[in-house]
Amino acid sequence: MSKDYYKTIGVDKKAGADEIRKAYYKLAHQHHPHKGGDEAKMKEINEAYGVLGNQEKRSQYDQFGSTFEQARSQGGSSGFGDFSGFARNADGQPGGQSFSFEFGDLGDLFGDLFGGGRRGQSRRASRHSGQDIQAELAVNFSEAVFGTEKVLRLEKEAACQTCGGSGAEPGSKVITCKTCGGSGQVVRNIGFGLGFPSVCPDCEGFGQKVEKECFACRGQGRNKQTRDLNVKIPAGIDQGQTIRLSGKGQAGTKGGEAGDLYLKIKVAPDARFARDGYNILTKAKISFTRAALGGKIEIETLDGKLWLKIPEGTQAGKVFRLKGRGVPVLHGRGRGDQLVEVIVETPVRLSRRQKELLRELGEAE
Repeated sequence: MSKDYYKTIGVDKKAGADEIRKAYYKLAHQHHPHKGGDEAKMKEINEAYGVLGNQEKRSQYDQFGSTFEQARSQGGSSGFGDFSGFARNADGQPGGQSFSFEFGDLGDLFGDLFGGGRRGQSRRASRHSGQDIQAELAVNFSEAVFGTEKVLRLEKEAACQTCGGSGAEPGSKVITCKTCGGSGQVVRNIGFGLGFPSVCPDCEGFGQKVEKECFACRGQGRNKQTRDLNVKIPAGIDQGQTIRLSGKGQAGTKGGEAGDLYLKIKVAPDARFARDGYNILTKAKISFTRAALGGKIEIETLDGKLWLKIPEGTQAGKVFRLKGRGVPVLHGRGRGDQLVEVIVETPVRLSRRQKELLRELGEAE
């Protein structure tokens, strides 16, 4: 039964070349396997556009109608031949048989035509690169201040242990791609006698293919694995800051570069200390008499307990600065300070003698 290519593309038989091309781009963007589409559907769309997108083949298709498929399969009569080489450049050189595109930026189609060698390699590498991973890592206050090491267990795509990430079954040969002849590119016709180079759909731009794909990863070079990762937490890191671990994300396919792992730090609060940048904020309660007469009090610091001298006549809210007792500077030198705010406690439940002494003090003032 003859296939209705106009129906496949979704255009009328009187549609112009521009309308057919736009309809094809829209369908290809929707059904492309790299976009999560149906591969079988994409092949039907490619086949239809391979005919309707070429004026000569479209005329033959319109002329032969229901006998088009038969003539094509017989590969000879009426000039149809083998349609495995739909894409040809302006000089008539054969290209590849697939019309798959990368749709990150359709504007790059013409960029590839006019000297896009490096760009093509960049996009090829991007296609096989693994995705980045974002995760949250919890640490306590002291670990964030002084640094530590954590073991993080992740389930992620990792290089296949059977093939080492190549995607080839051990012992399998690597052969030259027949579709592109080892160049990694095919030339595709976009109408108006124009052709442009694009990544070969069979070897995905490598120019080579494995003779037999790895059975463990089905040729992808990666599979799901649970990995323990040692993470070094630098001293001075703060709540919400991120650690980037290059190459520790999802493994790439077929030997492609792995993505990165981004760890967002979550710091548990500490009842004794508050943090302001690299400074530590604390409060110290002192009695009314200690504030008036002065003396020493014991306070908590990040390095342990120490004695703080309180001068005579210290007022409530007075802040004492302890140099170098704060948080280490992240990826730098030195430490912040500790700021101690004095809270003067008003005496309550006084004895009769205490009240008498306060009255005497009040009269003296």
